[in-house]
Amino acid sequence: MPEEPEVENAELRDELEEERESEREGRGLLRAIALTTALFAALAAVSALMAGGSINEALVLKAESNQLQNQASDLWTDYQAKGIKAAIQASTAAIWAAAGKAAPPELAAEQSRYAAEQKAIAEDAKQKEAERDRKSEEATHLLHQHHRFANSVALFQVAIALAAIAALTKTRLIWLISVVVGLGGGGLFLTTFL
Repeated sequence: MPEEPEVENAELRDELEEERESEREGRGLLRAIALTTALFAALAAVSALMAGGSINEALVLKAESNQLQNQASDLWTDYQAKGIKAAIQASTAAIWAAAGKAAPPELAAEQSRYAAEQKAIAEDAKQKEAERDRKSEEATHLLHQHHRFANSVALFQVAIALAAIAALTKTRLIWLISVVVGLGGGGLFLTTFL
């Protein structure tokens, strides 16, 4: 009978044990990758919702700001019309005076009424403009928030993509880079609220 090759059982056991240890480490890495990927996906979803909400609110505020600008413009047009009417009353009174006659008292009363109406209109227009400015500033702030939320979504997506590569290649370094990029997205997300 031919002799069987002698294989060292100790070497075989060591190789098997190393392989099992490698599989355990691989499963641990895959669990860690899965956990961070799920966390980044959840944060990306929340960031996307916040980005969408902030842009919608900013657009509404910009539309309201434009409406207020239109209302203020209408008021300033009214203001000018009252000024023209008051000037007409003053010119009419001057014509009466140039003819050597006393102007009817209604002319002075109307001129005073137009001046008072102009003052009230100017106050309303200034209030509309102040409200317009406030809404516009708030919209600008929300647009800035939108950009930060959108950038955090992008960072989360890059982190998720890197984690997928790390899972396929079972490379811890790529996963660590994924974690760093994801933490950057998380930091950007959190600082947007400040």
